[in-house]
Amino acid sequence: MALNLKKLASPLLASCLLMSSINVSAAAANPFDDSHPSALAMYTDLLFIRPVGIVATVLGSVVYVVALPFTAASGGITEAGEVLVVEPAMYTFVRCLGCTRPGYNRTQADEQAKTTDAQYD
Repeated sequence: MALNLKKLASPLLASCLLMSSINVSAAAANPFDDSHPSALAMYTDLLFIRPVGIVATVLGSVVYVVALPFTAASGGITEAGEVLVVEPAMYTFVRCLGCTRPGYNRTQADEQAKTTDAQYD
């Protein structure tokens, strides 16, 4: 048993050391960069994410209307409306195809990329 643990110690230590370097390289190349969404991100967004967002918006609206008497009594109408209706609607309808954040603007992303590049030069 002790011999097996010694055989596993070296590969485990090596993999732990390699994991830290993988994390650093993953942070450098952000796969969720909104400045230039890939075709796969656009297809996935169009075929899967947007329909789920539409369903979430409709269900949130129904839940909001059903819960309205209870939220009115507690004074949380605005917060309930924001969470149940506005956030799913914003995520579904107010972002570019393939982006992960609402309110995407190509010129803002280009300016942000230029300032980021200038910081590293």
